[in-house]
Order: sequence, then C-alpha cells, then structure tokens
Amino acid sequence: MSDSHVPTGIDPRGPRFVAAITSVLLALATFLALTGISTTREAASFGWFAYQPLAGAAYAPGALAFTTVWQRIFDPGFIAAAIVAALFLWGVVSPRTAPWGVVFRRLVQPRLAPPAELEDPRPPRFAQGVGLVVTGAGLILHLVAVPWALPIATAAALVAALLNAVFGLCLGCQLYLLLQRAGLVGRSRPA
Repeated sequence: MSDSHVPTGIDPRGPRFVAAITSVLLALATFLALTGISTTREAASFGWFAYQPLAGAAYAPGALAFTTVWQRIFDPGFIAAAIVAALFLWGVVSPRTAPWGVVFRRLVQPRLAPPAELEDPRPPRFAQGVGLVVTGAGLILHLVAVPWALPIATAAALVAALLNAVFGLCLGCQLYLLLQRAGLVGRSRPA
C-alpha cells in the first residue's frame, strides 16, 4: 500500500477545542487589558493642579502616554496577551507539539468516535498565524503607548476564537480559502 492511500488531514474537532481554550485565555487577556493601564484615563499628577484637557481638544492622552515601556510590559493585560501570542506562534511553527493540540489528541480524541472526514491542516494553521498577527499588533501598539490598542486586539481575536469554538466558523480559515482561490497561498508553483 503506497503512502498516497494513507488519509491525511486533521480531526476538525481539534481546532474547535483549541479555539475554546484560546477563547478563555483571550477573555482573560481582554479583561486584564480593559482594567489595566491601556484604558486608564487618569493622567499622572502634575503637582498642585490636576490635569485638565483643553476644551475641544481632539486628543487627550490617557495614563498610558505617561508610563514607561517597562510599566507597559509588566501590565497584566500585556503579559496575558503575550502568552496567548506565544501560543499562537507555537501553533504556527510546530502545530503537532502545540500544547492544546497535544491535549486534544491525547486526552479528548481517544474518547470520541472517529471523525466522519478529515480536514486540511493548512487553514487552521493559517488561522493561528492570523491570531498571532492580530495579538502581536496589539502588543506592539501597546508598547508604543497607543491607548486601547491591546484590549481592541485581544477582543477581536476573542470574537474570532469564539466564532470557531461555538459555531465552527473559522475566520482565519475562510481568509485562507479566499487567498487560495486568488492563487496567493496553498498552491505549489511550477518549477
């Protein structure tokens, strides 16, 4: 029997399981980002008078503008989002060894009936990359003191993860398929 007859693909329930755990982590990261320095409106004290934005001013900096990079790095929301981003990176670089995939394959999948069909592993891997880009952008923008960037990025990733976990709608997978139809990914180029 040749290798071409061996079924290739992944159990489609695996990425949904991973999305469920990722949703919990992203919900925590979003909560911590919303309650951290990224959204605080109070500015640092300027001595004997309180900071008052100019009437009609287009921009009134929040507390994030008055923090050091180290304070931003040690913000609990930043740390939680960085952990999620590291897990996304792990899922892109080595999906077979990523922790939630291993948990699914070793503890959950053996207790389930075999899947009716397997799916291509490339779209879920691409979706992990999309999650990495979104959370990574939030982390970088947070480091350069852009207010609200971190909670918005983690909330966007949370919505995508919840759609996958609850409804099986993988936005990153859909993006992969659109790019594949356009010929930008997923097809080998002739030599």
